[in-house]
Amino acid sequence: MDLSYYMEQAFREAIKAHEKKEVPVGAVIFDANGRVIGKGHNQVEELTDATAHAEMIALTSAMATLGSKYLGDCTLAVTLEPCPMCAGAIVNTKVGRLVFGAYDPKMGACGTVMNITASKDLNHQPEVYGGILEHKAQSLLQEFFKGLRG
Repeated sequence: MDLSYYMEQAFREAIKAHEKKEVPVGAVIFDANGRVIGKGHNQVEELTDATAHAEMIALTSAMATLGSKYLGDCTLAVTLEPCPMCAGAIVNTKVGRLVFGAYDPKMGACGTVMNITASKDLNHQPEVYGGILEHKAQSLLQEFFKGLRG
């Protein structure tokens, strides 16, 4: 399946975050058959919870759908490179493949600032594909932060 297809689904979630005045990050998890089994968008402000990142919500949803703590045959698509917390959760849940849009020069933990998902010291390393529809993801984030500074 085309990686941009996964990202387009994640953008739908990011728009939901944007509409709630949350940092517009969205995530969707697909099983091996391409079926959506989990999705989420940032809800940090809404839930007053610094851990309510799109990836964390999508991971929890996908594990509940499958009734499993592991997501080995699954693909996680997220509009922004995961932070250290989310990258750690991706490793812990053994996600098979990670696809992300924009690189995060301040908190990116999948190759930019650090690379948790590629660490050979950890028990799992997912396949990682970054920069998928990167410009679209960056534009959405820039529009959001420009509006905050307005």
